[in-house]
Amino acid sequence: MIRIRFPAFKASIVAASAALLTACEPGAPVAPERPDKPDSAEAGYVAPPVVEAARREGDRVILSGQGAPDADVRLGSPTGEAVMSKTDAKGRWNLAVRAAPGVRLFGLSTTRDGRAVQAEGYVMVAEGGEVALLRAGAGAERLARGSSSPRILAVDVDREGGAVVSGVAAPGAGLNVRVDRVTRGGGRTDDAGRFSISLNAAMTPGPHDIQVAGEGGEDAASVVVSPARPLVAGPVRADRLAEGWRVDWMTPGGGIQTTLLIGGAS
Repeated sequence: MIRIRFPAFKASIVAASAALLTACEPGAPVAPERPDKPDSAEAGYVAPPVVEAARREGDRVILSGQGAPDADVRLGSPTGEAVMSKTDAKGRWNLAVRAAPGVRLFGLSTTRDGRAVQAEGYVMVAEGGEVALLRAGAGAERLARGSSSPRILAVDVDREGGAVVSGVAAPGAGLNVRVDRVTRGGGRTDDAGRFSISLNAAMTPGPHDIQVAGEGGEDAASVVVSPARPLVAGPVRADRLAEGWRVDWMTPGGGIQTTLLIGGAS
């Protein structure tokens, strides 16, 4: 598991990160239960919203998902940009955000009967309409179609080299991760076919070859690990690379996590 241990940065950047945290509702993102498995025993339970799909339509990116029925849904950024919607009786919702150059992070929340619930992580929207859920101390979740064979979609790295490799494969598939031909971890995909495997050794700065293999085949990706530079213009900086995106972003704890998005997720 990634361990985030970083010094504080400039007050303006910390303030920007704090704005992102509170763009929806006070409190850092947590890892709530999926909305399809509410705790009915908890009085007043409000299911957090979850992004399930995204598409580009002209100059807008349309996000859709699931949450508590008959509730307000809000997507807010630290720049003050915010869009609102409501869920229907089945909890379905849609939100449209403008397409813009680079990468933006949003906080997502829902409110019903005066109770607000923050969604897990930050919603990342890239200029081409790519969407991912960035999770502090964990692997990114990208919106991607299922796959019967392994596909590497993201690699998350902290300053100490702790890393998580994420992607999709067949549901319940057993997988192993090799870095530079050495096995560094293993696990199984969940019922949705997603995997997020923590490595048992740090990834040192420099180029690395990653392979995920197991039931259904294998996939490989090459990444370059390097320390994140201090964020000086907001809580996120993104660079377009040949293999995808590199996103350096400020976590709720004030540290910086690097998310490498591999290829397209469609």
